[in-house]
Amino acid sequence: MISSSMSAEDIHPEFHRMLGRAPKERLLGHRGGVFWLYGLSGSGKSTLAHAVEKRLHEDGVLTRLLDGDNIRSGLNRGLGFSIEDRIENIRRISEVAKLFAETGVVTFAAFITPTRELRTIARNIVGAADFREVYVKASFEACATRDVKGLYAKAAAGGVTQFTGKDSPFEEPDPRAEDVIVIDTENTRPEESAETLYQIVRPLVALRGPTES
Repeated sequence: MISSSMSAEDIHPEFHRMLGRAPKERLLGHRGGVFWLYGLSGSGKSTLAHAVEKRLHEDGVLTRLLDGDNIRSGLNRGLGFSIEDRIENIRRISEVAKLFAETGVVTFAAFITPTRELRTIARNIVGAADFREVYVKASFEACATRDVKGLYAKAAAGGVTQFTGKDSPFEEPDPRAEDVIVIDTENTRPEESAETLYQIVRPLVALRGPTES
């Protein structure tokens, strides 16, 4: 039984004894990384991530897709949509994504992530070198027209509270940011959007010469 008097001082991480990242990436033949897709509900995040993941798998690249609804039905079951719960949701996901990336897995995280603050939290946890921000751009009106999950109709009828873009704000990326990948799914077909993102991702996960052991 663990004593209730234990504190953070009694935790001794063993990271220094673990097998390093480089040999795992050599084994897989590619680099790990996190591609964080965010945007309004219905913007096409999951559809885009699924399509690119499939292309990479066909190339022999090991991938992992972390999807908002799937994570909230398991790891983050019980979290709501308050500011505090949204922060905890992103914190947990980011820690998981970091573990995958450090194992050499190309990881797609598809989450609304409505504020710049939340995206900064994710970037800081994963690490800037491994984090690629992908804004899946589509207007509230376009997403409401699609309404693949029926959430927009439900929100309009008052059945959903704290709905992003209506009751809860959504912040687009800083227009001055130069490292944000923008995929406009409102004005391009799904297959065109997927091809654009695939062509960006593929060279980023390629091994770049000898790696350290």
